[in-house]
Amino acid sequence: MPQLSRFLTLAALFVLTAAAATTLVGAQEPVDREVIARITAEANDHSKVGETFNHFVNIIGGRLAGSKAHKQSADYARSKLTEWGMKDAHLEPFPFGRGWELEQFTLEMTAPRYFPLTGFPEAWTPSTKGTITAPAIYLGDKTAAEIEAMGDKLKGAIILAQKPQRAFIRRDRFQPALNAESVRTGAPPAERSEYTTPLRSMEPILRKYGAAAVIRASQGEHGTFFVQGGQRTTSPDATPSVVIVAEQYNMMVNAILGGLPVQMRLALKTQLSSADTNSYNVIAEIPGTDPVLAKEVVLIGAHLDSWHTATGATDNADAVSAAMEAMRILQAIGIKPRRTIRIAIWSGEEEGLLGSAAYAAAKYTGPANQTNADNLSVYLNDDPGTGPTYGWYMEDNEAAKAIFDAWLEPLKAQGTVKNVIGPISNTDHLSFTKLGIPAFTAIKEYDTYDVREHHTNADFAERVSEAGLTQSAIVLATFAYHTAMRNEKIPRMPFAPGSRPPL
Repeated sequence: MPQLSRFLTLAALFVLTAAAATTLVGAQEPVDREVIARITAEANDHSKVGETFNHFVNIIGGRLAGSKAHKQSADYARSKLTEWGMKDAHLEPFPFGRGWELEQFTLEMTAPRYFPLTGFPEAWTPSTKGTITAPAIYLGDKTAAEIEAMGDKLKGAIILAQKPQRAFIRRDRFQPALNAESVRTGAPPAERSEYTTPLRSMEPILRKYGAAAVIRASQGEHGTFFVQGGQRTTSPDATPSVVIVAEQYNMMVNAILGGLPVQMRLALKTQLSSADTNSYNVIAEIPGTDPVLAKEVVLIGAHLDSWHTATGATDNADAVSAAMEAMRILQAIGIKPRRTIRIAIWSGEEEGLLGSAAYAAAKYTGPANQTNADNLSVYLNDDPGTGPTYGWYMEDNEAAKAIFDAWLEPLKAQGTVKNVIGPISNTDHLSFTKLGIPAFTAIKEYDTYDVREHHTNADFAERVSEAGLTQSAIVLATFAYHTAMRNEKIPRMPFAPGSRPPL
């Protein structure tokens, strides 16, 4: 009995201490649970997020920056934000370069037997000269000098450029919110594709002698292939380039190495356009109401552009739909934010964070924009991963993490887990952190993301749940609201602008 009494006394002290700590946190950082309840009810009872998401991925489809589909999706986002009552919904152009459209593509092995091949042309690759039936020539084991010596044998041939693909992407990135220990954030290292002659050295020789096309293997497995492209590095007269599933590529190479000639048929028609060399960010806002703080801005955002091999469901239509829904929810429940809450829907992220970088340069960079930069309280970004939001990557900002921890706590019932102090790379918040502006990216689910979805032919709507979209919108609306209402801005980044070491 004495031991039991001692245990109960310690337990009671623990509860009292925890209650005191909770009260202290609440006193330091107010949490408006009544507004969170209203946000949650609006999200669950009157959701538009599934409709928005469906329009992006199934009505419009893939949204390569500079394409007609991207402009169509940007116009749609602007129109919906206007319909929902946002102010000053508009498109902001930034220089991008040539647009590119895929108009026709078929690829087949015609000998030693017929076999349809699965792949996709790289973005910005030029067309072939009509339908080509040609021998496949394997150059994966040849030096540049040996390729040069082949000369006119390369003319009109379809080139298998690399060695058989033996290394595959077989694991997703670690999930920092679900691990007790600190883990590396960001995508896992890419697996290697092996070339005797690197493609950058091989391609000028292929162009010189008139090769018809170059075929490469993906690092994906089980029919998954990863395809991107180089808008700024692909010449209009480059050798047309196609990436196919590794197992099929390996099959053809092994046939050739076994002494069996392979023949292929390829039809590839693309269209380059210089009629409009801009791409477009979408901007809209809920104006602030405080006479002093209304000039300050809480910025939320995500990138709308995608790659072209699927419909960009998880990268990144889900996040755009959730961000738009967060704005709709806040407008629908009639909040009167002290600060202005603004949404930015970026383009050109896949080509190097181009849209967010252009916006940050125009609005927040240099002495003339210092006041604007000082008045940006925070940027909240949603991009890598899919499904529910677990918390935020806090970019080593301990002071901001204490605030975000208080706001995350009442959302635990919605499936949030924790904020992680470490940073993450390769997404649009970096356009702001390098300026010393606090900017944070949502922590999402990564199950099958890197192996199956990210930049692949499998990034379709079936990878996304409406429940996850709704939860993400609730979390984003909650954080945007609380940031807009607090007395002070979010604490600035714990390093001087431009001085942070590379991740």
